[in-house]
Parts: sequence; structure tokens; C-alpha cells
Amino acid sequence: QVQLVESGGGLVQNGGSLRLSCAASGTIFSPNVMGWYRQAPGKGRELVATITNDGSTNYADSVKGRFTISRDNAKNTVDLQMNMLKPDDTAAYFCNLLFVYQLNHFWGQGTQVTVSS
Repeated sequence: QVQLVESGGGLVQNGGSLRLSCAASGTIFSPNVMGWYRQAPGKGRELVATITNDGSTNYADSVKGRFTISRDNAKNTVDLQMNMLKPDDTAAYFCNLLFVYQLNHFWGQGTQVTVSS
């Protein structure tokens, strides 16, 4: 079974930076897509950014130019560098792994990011 473990959340001031990390373990199939989603209180879960095996990235419009996603295929890890954070970025952030052919989704337990104004 696949497990995803996130780290790096916390409290930061408006305009600050945080880096989230996620490590996947278990049997990892390729091709796959790793990514980050977030869910604010009272709202649905939304895509933040994704990255494929070959490094193709996709970002939500709200984070373009501020967040950068990266991955290490050898270590099965994905990071999210978040700069110029805003209070609207406050949410629980979830790591996701999608096996493209099998269409299996896996989720981490979530890590809280809080941006104070």
C-alpha cells in the first residue's frame, strides 16, 4: 500500500515563505503525477499544483508566480515552495499521488498552513 507523509506546514506572516515536503512509500507505479491540493474551512478541496514524472507542471492561477512545485523521482518526494504567502492561502494542504494507468489516487494526512495578516 502507498503512504504519503507531509511535513513543513506552520504559521507565517503575510508575505512570508514556507516549504512543504511529501514523501511517498510503497509500490510506486509510473507514469504518475504528484501534487498538492488545499482545503480551507468551509470550502472544497482545490488543486494547488501538480508535476508529472517528466517534470511538466500545472498551477492554479491563484498561486502562479508565487509557488513552485518540484520532485525527486529517485526518492519519490515532492516539494512545494510557497513565497509571498497571503492570508487567503490559509488552508490544510494535502499531498496527492495519482497512478496514471491504474487511476489510483492516494492522499497524505494533510498539513496546516496559516498565514496571519
